[in-house]
Amino acid sequence: MINKKHLVLLLIPLLFIFAFNFNNPANIKGIYKVSDNKKSDTATFGSGCFWCTEAIFEKLKGVESVVSGYSGGKTDNPTYKEVCSGETGHAEVTQITYDPSIISFTELLEVFWKTHDPTTLNRQGNDVGTQYRSVIFYHNEEQKKLAEEYKKKLEEAKIYANPIVTEITKFEKFYPAENYHQDYYEQNKSQPYCSFVIKPKVEKFKKVFEDKLK
Repeated sequence: MINKKHLVLLLIPLLFIFAFNFNNPANIKGIYKVSDNKKSDTATFGSGCFWCTEAIFEKLKGVESVVSGYSGGKTDNPTYKEVCSGETGHAEVTQITYDPSIISFTELLEVFWKTHDPTTLNRQGNDVGTQYRSVIFYHNEEQKKLAEEYKKKLEEAKIYANPIVTEITKFEKFYPAENYHQDYYEQNKSQPYCSFVIKPKVEKFKKVFEDKLK
C-alpha cells in the first residue's frame, strides 16, 4: 500500500511538468492538440464535369477539401442519374473548403476561369447538358462582388472571342455526389476518360499554376 509520503513523492514530478508546460504554451501544444482557430471559407463552382474540377482544385495550396456534388436545382437529394437527365436543374459542382489566409477567393476565381471554357453554354467539350454549365454559386455578397468584377474585367479585356456565359447565382443548397464520384481521378487514373480528358487538363493546370501547388 502507498502511504501519504510516497504519494507526495510521486506527485512532485507531475506537478513540476504541469507547472513547466503551463508557462510554456508551445510545450502544451506539443502534448495536447490545441486548436489554431483557423477560419475556413467555402466556394462552390460549376465548370463542367466535377471529376475534372475536383482533380484541379484539390492540388492548390490553402485548399483543405474538395467535394463533388450538385447545386442549383429543384429536386432534393438528386442522384447522378437524375442530374444527368437534365430534369432536376442541378449543375455538377465542387464545394471547396479553403483557408483564405493562404489562398484568396479571387485566386480561386482565376483558377476557375482559366481551367474551363466559360463561353460555351451548357457544355464543356463533349460533355453537353445544363448540368455542365459554367456557374459560380456565391455564398455572400463579397463573393458576388468579386465574381462580378472579375467577369467584367475579362469581358473588357476581350480575353475570349465569344461572350462569357458564366452564371453568378446565390448559393442555396449543396448535395454531395455518390461516394464513387469523390476523388474520382486519383482513384481511376487508368480509365479512358481520366487518361484522355482529365489528365491533359491537370497537366496544363500544373504548368500554369505551378507556384500555387501543394
